[in-house]
Amino acid sequence: MNTILTIIALLIVLGAVVFVHELGHFMAARWAGVRVDKFSIGFGPAIIKWTDKHNTIWQIACLPLGGYVSIYGQEDMFNRKKYADLPATKKKGHYLSVAPWKQFIIIAAGVAMNFVLAWVVYSATFMFHPRPVQLPVVGQVIQESIAFKAGAKPGDIIIRIDNSTISNWGEVIIAKELASTHEADVLVVRREKLVHIKLAPADRWGLIADGSKTEIRKKPFFSALYAGARETYYQSKTLLVVLKQIITGERSSKQLGSFITIAQISGQALSNGFFALLSIIALLSVNLGIINLLPLPVLDGGYLLILIIEGITRRKLQGRGMEIAIMCGWVLILALFLLTMWNDLTRVFGLN
Repeated sequence: MNTILTIIALLIVLGAVVFVHELGHFMAARWAGVRVDKFSIGFGPAIIKWTDKHNTIWQIACLPLGGYVSIYGQEDMFNRKKYADLPATKKKGHYLSVAPWKQFIIIAAGVAMNFVLAWVVYSATFMFHPRPVQLPVVGQVIQESIAFKAGAKPGDIIIRIDNSTISNWGEVIIAKELASTHEADVLVVRREKLVHIKLAPADRWGLIADGSKTEIRKKPFFSALYAGARETYYQSKTLLVVLKQIITGERSSKQLGSFITIAQISGQALSNGFFALLSIIALLSVNLGIINLLPLPVLDGGYLLILIIEGITRRKLQGRGMEIAIMCGWVLILALFLLTMWNDLTRVFGLN
């Protein structure tokens, strides 16, 4: 694949997802009356920068693999004495000058915008991109497979797996992943009758789709909005299950990838067309939203958890203990970065 195409695709995908995430923090801070000092796409020295009428510096930095919004006073969250000692003129627009519920909205807005982006992109794809959809009709059941022993038959129409309604074969695949640790209850239509099939967890159930059963689908506005929300939910749920399985050892951590994997997937998507690239943007946006909700002190989820604990206990978490927690969070993030880089390097260079 063309290296330049891959780099361009990576910059488009990461740029869109990071910009929308940081824009959520930025807009919420402005709404709450908190000053934003800098809005940066990328890290390191600025390539391009300008200052708006609110004295916020906007910049594109030389290492465009992320971004950040610098909110005035947010770093004082665990050093409230510093804030208390500020003169009244310096407290105006300070992060700690607004109510905790507004601080919560500022932190949560980035993740919320990621889910909104995914929803909008998926909805637009369903609305404007008619495509053949593989219907959930079983064409073949492999002999002696899990499905064969459970009584599945060619011609079965899968309409539900556990609590998930099924409308296409892609959702069958997702539902199988979600059921990788328990017996799945599969409801099918067979000769106009409803039949329940119990499928044990396995790498393969042994079901093969009927390739002749496809449908060109282009959804109207409200149906597209619903389908976009449903797809966002499915992708979020799938990622949460995968993360749980990696943490518990049920799934190998070698499946995790770094920006190298994102670049390769994005480059392939770009070569496949505009809507394929949009789908990757939506998927990565969901991933960034879920990852940022993890309860680590350096992530949005960690700060949200701290605000919740402070709200319940009516005590402010600060001091040396929180400094150590922040340091541990950064160590975990660094370890995850090194792990994903190692996974990609071993895969690319065949070091296994």
